[in-house]
Amino acid sequence: MAAALAPAVAAMPAPAQDVRGKQAGDMLRGAGLPGVLPANTGSTSIGGTPRASDTATPQLDLTYFLTPSFAATSRHDVQAHDTALGTVDLGRVWALPPTVTLQCHPLPGSRPSPHVGVGLNHTAFCGEGGRRNPVVTGVDVENAFGHAVNVGLDAEVTPNWLANVDVKRLWLGPAVSLRTTPGPVTAKANLYPWIIGARVRYRF
Repeated sequence: MAAALAPAVAAMPAPAQDVRGKQAGDMLRGAGLPGVLPANTGSTSIGGTPRASDTATPQLDLTYFLTPSFAATSRHDVQAHDTALGTVDLGRVWALPPTVTLQCHPLPGSRPSPHVGVGLNHTAFCGEGGRRNPVVTGVDVENAFGHAVNVGLDAEVTPNWLANVDVKRLWLGPAVSLRTTPGPVTAKANLYPWIIGARVRYRF
């Protein structure tokens, strides 16, 4: 990525003396608290739509032009609405969604420095449980891969500290199986969450 951006960087006007800008070999570590907002579409074998609640979760990220972003687990309350059994409370589930993105920073020498990226997500689900409809005796959510896109903006506060805002969209559709007293139920939960947040970053 650094080699690909080198001609564009060379053609840019020199930044002001008090702006360091991004340079090849920089490593940024950041921490923030983004919101996770599922879009909630999909279907079940008894009709209706599975839905997961919005939540907020701590997030850590590591950036070196090729950018892996690691997120802490987020907890969601899950329901299936308008099914043959009515609204079915499926309890809660924890999700661990590490995402690796390839980012392009078109203005590395600017104090406000935007970026865009595409990548791959793998979400692991665990801890299915908590309160649920009496007819549901168990819930299993399969781990799933999904595509990701993101846009964001870094603002250099000091040569080593940056503020960042970032928006990601994940295309994530795990399979869900339920154990119920009437019999097994299957579902496809097209979560497609937006992940929107702000963080601080430190440059090494």
